[in-house]
Parts: sequence; structure tokens; C-alpha cells
Amino acid sequence: MNPQDYKFFEDLLRKESGLVITPEKMYLLESRLLPLAQKYTIQGGLDGLAQKMRSSPNAELQRAVVEAMTTNETSFFRDITPFQRLKEDLLPYYIKSRAAQKSLRIWSAACSSGQEPYSIAMLLKEHPQLFGWRMEIVATDLSHDILAQAKAGLYSQFEIQRGLPVQMLVKYFSKQGDSWIVKPELKDPITFKTANLLTDVGHLGTFDIVFCRNVLIYFDVPTKGKVLSSIRGVTKQDGVLFLGGAETVIGISDAFKPLADVRGVYVRPDTTFVGEKKAPAPASPTTAATTTSAVKK
Repeated sequence: MNPQDYKFFEDLLRKESGLVITPEKMYLLESRLLPLAQKYTIQGGLDGLAQKMRSSPNAELQRAVVEAMTTNETSFFRDITPFQRLKEDLLPYYIKSRAAQKSLRIWSAACSSGQEPYSIAMLLKEHPQLFGWRMEIVATDLSHDILAQAKAGLYSQFEIQRGLPVQMLVKYFSKQGDSWIVKPELKDPITFKTANLLTDVGHLGTFDIVFCRNVLIYFDVPTKGKVLSSIRGVTKQDGVLFLGGAETVIGISDAFKPLADVRGVYVRPDTTFVGEKKAPAPASPTTAATTTSAVKK
């Protein structure tokens, strides 16, 4: 691929999705866009695809290019720690602070094929203190095709085996041929919508909890800052943001700050979030005896 065509795709992807395709990742353009050129019967490989898009701008083809380059790696309860933090550190606070309205809104940004929002829904449904609450999970992604897959809730045996406990499988999924499909009651609290993190997301409303994990790693620093500012605009004052394990706001944006003692979770600088302080574990009888003896000595 000639430098001009590489620059064309680089600029298009950065503008439309925030993706940064550096020269050493040019192989991704070839592996993901060559099949697309063949699908649209465009001759000349990537150079021919770039020429076609320049000479005859086509919104459908442009969207297909952007979606083809989007990474959709995910699994149920991916990187289990965030789900543990939600259950153990955050929900106790929201159960108290939202006791009057008994409602909770959660945003799963860049939800890919849906495993994250379904995992969140299972966690909420399994929590005894949330029985009777109104739960709303808004799951968004840039890709129309991947959202259609997420909304269908149909997963292969391989996808099911990646992180989904057997008891959850039996309770919330039904066998359909060689695959498994999400039961209606798990879909009920989830709304799937198309959304681009680079554009205004105010139409989604405000949220108590935002999951935007393993997304910022694909952006340059200015784009990361823009996305974080956009997310802050829809995060309630005592809301929280989950980022991926390799992501941070430090040195990038002052829209959020780390939540003390809860790794991977961020809050607004003006937050009113007040989590419970965990009491230190009681000393064991042996330790207590040793301490007493030391004092006596």
C-alpha cells in the first residue's frame, strides 16, 4: 500500500472512531480490509479501496471500513476484578444512597458482542438487596453489526465457556442447537444503542456507573482526554467509572480521579461518593496473645 493510501485510512479511522493505526500496525489494515474489498468487488486491494472511497464517497462503505477495524475482543465477566469491585465496594453505597428511588442506571460503553452488559445484569439479578429495584443498563457500540449480535444474545459453546459460571449458564441461557441464547428476563434491563464515543453522548442520559474498559488504549492522548470529558458529562456527581487494567486518567485528564483503595475505579473530582471504610480484620487469638505478652514484657 502506498503512503498516500495509508494516510487516507489513518486519517479516516482517527476522525471517525479515534483509532490510531501506526505504521507498524499496517498489517491490521491488510488483514481486516482486504476481505472487505473483496466483499464489495473492488479491484486493486487496499489501494483500490482507498481510490474508490475517494472518488465515490459512500456512507455505507465508510461505516463498513470503520467497523471492520474495530476490535471486538470480549468475554463473560472479563477480568473478574471489576465485577468483584462492583459487588463488594460500590453496590453497598448505591443500595443506601438510592434507597428512596430504588433505581440504578449503568452504561456499558463499547459493549462489543454483549458479554459485558449481560454479565452486569447477572450480577445485579443475583444481589438479594436489589430485588424489586428498577435496573437500566444502556449498552452501546460504534458497530451496527456487533450490536445486532449483542442484542440477539446468541453465543457459541466457545464463547459461553469463556468466563461464564455453569450455574449462571443454566439459569440465564437456553440451549439452541449448538449454541446458547440469553433468556428474556436477562435481556429485560438492557437497551442496546449505537453510539460513537467521539461524538456527543448526552442523549444517553446520566449514569450512576459507567464501564468503559479496554477502549482508551486504542486512542492517542488528546482523544483519550476528549472521551473522558464526554463521559464525565453523563456521570452523576457520585457516579463511578471503570477503566481497563492497562488504562488510567493520570496525566491524561482531570475529568476523573482514582477512587481511593479501589483499583481501576475513578470518580469525578467534585464527587460526593462516600464508600464504606473497611474495618481491619480482627486479630487472631494467637496474634492477640503475642501482642499482650509483648506489652507485659
